[in-house]
Amino acid sequence: MLNRRQILAKSGGLAAALALPMSLPASAAAAASSKPPRLQPGDRVGLVRPASFSDEENRVENVEYTIRGMGLVPVRAANLDARFGYLAGTDRQRAADLNAMFADPEIKAVFALRGGWGSARLLSLLDWDVIRSNPKLLIGFSDITALHLAFAKHAGYATIHGPNGANSWPAPSWDSLWRLAFAGATPVLGNGDYPGARNVLTLRSGTAQGRLLGGNLSVLAALVGTPWLPDFDGAVLFLEDVGEAVYRVDRMLSQLALSGMLSRLSGVVFGQCTRCSGDESASGFSVTDVLRQYLVPLEIPAFTNANIGHVAGQLSLPSGATVEMDAVSGTIRLLEPITT
Repeated sequence: MLNRRQILAKSGGLAAALALPMSLPASAAAAASSKPPRLQPGDRVGLVRPASFSDEENRVENVEYTIRGMGLVPVRAANLDARFGYLAGTDRQRAADLNAMFADPEIKAVFALRGGWGSARLLSLLDWDVIRSNPKLLIGFSDITALHLAFAKHAGYATIHGPNGANSWPAPSWDSLWRLAFAGATPVLGNGDYPGARNVLTLRSGTAQGRLLGGNLSVLAALVGTPWLPDFDGAVLFLEDVGEAVYRVDRMLSQLALSGMLSRLSGVVFGQCTRCSGDESASGFSVTDVLRQYLVPLEIPAFTNANIGHVAGQLSLPSGATVEMDAVSGTIRLLEPITT
């Protein structure tokens, strides 16, 4: 089995999108039990933009440089440079890129370049039979949450909630990705000891096991009541967000509570809500205050300040996999590999 050092050494239309399909894809329970392949040096991986457009010069070239540094070979999607308003191409173009990457047997994983907004518009345009029949790791976060959740419901295999291709990949992000995707390991993921890491805050002590589901709170809340959310019974919910006022965090958690989701969980991990504090003297509550109000009465293990979200060195997480969380140590332990 290659270690990380060896791998590095070897590196040289809206209405249609929002309409429900005639028949929904099979649920994860009915999906094949196969797992994505473990990544190896020299593997070809797809670069896609499922959401927002970015015109920053040399951004794609920088992503390709990063991917090559992982020992992988980047392959640009056909419509990677397309633009449609603030989106990276029309809904059909962006969906076609994802469908093509999962249909191509030479592509072993798919990296989203960035988030923003737009992934939810693709869900009814994706070929779920192809995606389910060709397990591959999908890697990204933020707006990519819509895809992670839909994959958990309709593909039946785990994905990786981690940095987008255009983000930085410092040690915590890369190490956790390597253990999950290259080594096929079952790591214990936590904040660790590195510059900038926060101390976890236990909201309610204990351990819990369940399927790790979640991502960006705003995106998750927007999918409540749709056919694209997986079953949260007994799940370990993980959340993060960015740039939200405290009252909006409150509103979205209220939506999850009123939907019945929170009452069905086995545990909760809240990452970080970057630039969400606002003026606590004016709002009266901090984000932590609001979390306590919703999570402590559930009487399940819960902690916050995990290095998940729009932060430097965010952890790469096995979204959709079965894990054990420890609310005192602030860790998430994968119970079985997500790759073969």
